[in-house]
Amino acid sequence: MELKRVVITGLGTINSLGHNLEETWENMVNGVSGAAPITNFDASKFKTQFACEVKNYDPLKYFKKPAARKMDLFTQFALIAAEEAVKDANFDIEKINLDRAGVIWGSGVGGLQTFRDEMVSYIGNDYTPRFNPFFIPKMIADIAAGHISIKYNFRGPNYATVSACASSSHALIDAYNLIRLGKADIFIAGGSEHAITEAGVGGFNAMRAISTRNDDPKTASRPFDAGRDGFVIGDGGVALILEEYEHAIKRGAKIYAEFAGGGMTADAHHITAPHPEGRGAMMVMKAAIEDAELKPSDIDYVNLHGTSTGLGDIAETKAVINVFGEHAYNLSISSTKSMTGHLLGATGAIEALASIMAIKDGVVPPTINHFELEPLIDDKLDFTFNKSKKRNVKAALSNTFGFGGHNASIVFKKFE
Repeated sequence: MELKRVVITGLGTINSLGHNLEETWENMVNGVSGAAPITNFDASKFKTQFACEVKNYDPLKYFKKPAARKMDLFTQFALIAAEEAVKDANFDIEKINLDRAGVIWGSGVGGLQTFRDEMVSYIGNDYTPRFNPFFIPKMIADIAAGHISIKYNFRGPNYATVSACASSSHALIDAYNLIRLGKADIFIAGGSEHAITEAGVGGFNAMRAISTRNDDPKTASRPFDAGRDGFVIGDGGVALILEEYEHAIKRGAKIYAEFAGGGMTADAHHITAPHPEGRGAMMVMKAAIEDAELKPSDIDYVNLHGTSTGLGDIAETKAVINVFGEHAYNLSISSTKSMTGHLLGATGAIEALASIMAIKDGVVPPTINHFELEPLIDDKLDFTFNKSKKRNVKAALSNTFGFGGHNASIVFKKFE
């Protein structure tokens, strides 16, 4: 069968760099760090006392108080991002077939804050089982997709993807596949996360996965740097509007880029560590490029997973050299996690957004906080260190790799 083309017609976000697309992209291009001391709870007893929180967030700016109380922050972030993306896409709800409009949303952990609050209340009340009736509907990872579909009356495919840090990339790829197979016309897809809680920070501290650079939070996320000591947790939500090409053209939609291909693989190696030679990463990049019917030499920019962890950064760069060969040294590559932090289940969506905007504006966002390159990483690669650069980006590849060995890569290309 002939597969349909898929384009991106709307973007929306709320994260540590901004409460909307414009503010986020401006700060990303300018190399601004979203890291700061944690305000969500008293982190003074924790090894890590900073994160990339959504700053100056007031839920009552977006929701009435009774509604806000029924939603975990990860769901609130999802609805805020989705609303901006829907407005940006500028479609008339009354004129689209709502039976062919769906929502696929990714989150790595769902309502972690809600779970924490209910357990504290249970223990604090001498283990008296008095639970909020909204406990379960606030906590479950699929509820954000449900809320979005209810708000817009989207009656097509509706579900959540949960694959750790690859969650929102899998959501985007699923939406892409359903549209090109003719199963839907429009999807709101992306991801959201709120894991900057005692359990989130404490859990990652126990794994020694996150930075403890409390004396200098803004430089703590140091992908590919010799002094890196782990990632920085980030909060936020990111939504993309995926639309069937003919559907978008018919209504005169603004088109950011074309969703050209997606790849999905598994490391089948370790629950948290990547394959040391980047086997899964290599396979997934190749799969995405082949799905896009492109050659490795057609790719201009790669938004790396680049978490600032000891093993991950080395394995991913090995995979890039393996996949691209000599062209690897012509690529612009960067890790925007150096600025946004690691949004866990939402990281694929915010890095897809960065890749799309790089294509649209011809600007490669930087990898900030570079001081000294990790000796085991090839110094001939162009990591776009510390400062963004102008480049005509015709095609971009975005990588996400999750605990459990879940890998996803997406190719976007300039719309023609």
